[in-house]
Formats: sequence, structure tokens, C-alpha cells
Amino acid sequence: MKALLVIDAQNIIVEFKDFQQELNKIESIIQDFKENDEPVIFIRNIDDDETSPFNKELPSSELHHSLKGYADIVIEKKSPSAFIHTELSEKLDQLGVEHLFITGFNTEFCCQFTAIAAYDRGYQVTFIEDATGTVNDEATYEMKELDVRGFVGTVLHWSNVIEVLDIEEYIEEYKSRRV
Repeated sequence: MKALLVIDAQNIIVEFKDFQQELNKIESIIQDFKENDEPVIFIRNIDDDETSPFNKELPSSELHHSLKGYADIVIEKKSPSAFIHTELSEKLDQLGVEHLFITGFNTEFCCQFTAIAAYDRGYQVTFIEDATGTVNDEATYEMKELDVRGFVGTVLHWSNVIEVLDIEEYIEEYKSRRV
């Protein structure tokens, strides 16, 4: 069984800059999973600190309105990995999931950490690079011309243990096989 993880598609992140292309790609993948009765699991980063924009009581930490209606399951986390101190593993076991597809935000933190943690737990992992996004850029990391998403995708691809695709490759590899 396959499952889709949509990581941290929350107001505080999605409204940081124009992520419409990423949201459209994520929604397309969600619709494919829904059409095939495969679970769509949203991961929500939360914080108990009342001053944090990720405080679970604040609207800024809510799932973004454009996608939240698709959530079959919402797992709350307080770590970059969706597996640490959450019920994600147990839920995936209950559903019989063997293959996880990773989308969401931020590419170099929660998406990457969750992909690696999933592989470490024995899941087959597909990271859909252009269905992830980040609020960070070359200035954040003081690395001229850094393409954060491209860098993370390349590192994961070179690992030879995590499949890295773009949306077109996903459609060709997975969606077209189902038609």
C-alpha cells in the first residue's frame, strides 16, 4: 500500500511567499491518491510556546485552506521528522503502508528529515522534489546561487535509497500505470 505525506502545508509557511505552483502540484498528487483510495496524511508542525507562530491554537499554524479538506489523517509533530514522538509509524502499520510519497514544506528540513527517517524505518520512499517548497534561499544559507530544492533532491537521489522524481516523472512512473 502507498500513502502520501503532505508535510507542513500550514498558513505560516504557505503564505510566506508565492507557493502556488507547489500547491498545485501537491493537489494534483493528492487527487491521484484519492482516486485510487490511497491514504493522504497531513503532517502539522506545532509548538506549545504561546509566542510561536506554530502554536497549535493560532490560525497561522492551521493547515492551509487550499489543501486541508483533503486530509484523511492529520499527525501533529514537534520535530523536523514526522516520525519522532508521533503516532505516524503506528498509523502506517495499521494501514499496511510500505511506500511513502513525500511532498510539502520545508524541503531541506521537515521533508528531507521525514524522507530519511522513513527509509531508516524500512519504507520505500519517493520524494517528489518539485512538490516541495521552502521559505529559505541562497541568502538564508549565505551560498550564492544555491537552489535549495535542487540540492536536497540531488543529495537524496545520490543516496541510491530514496527515489527522487519531479511531477512529470511521478505521472509517468505511477499515475500512467494505473490508467
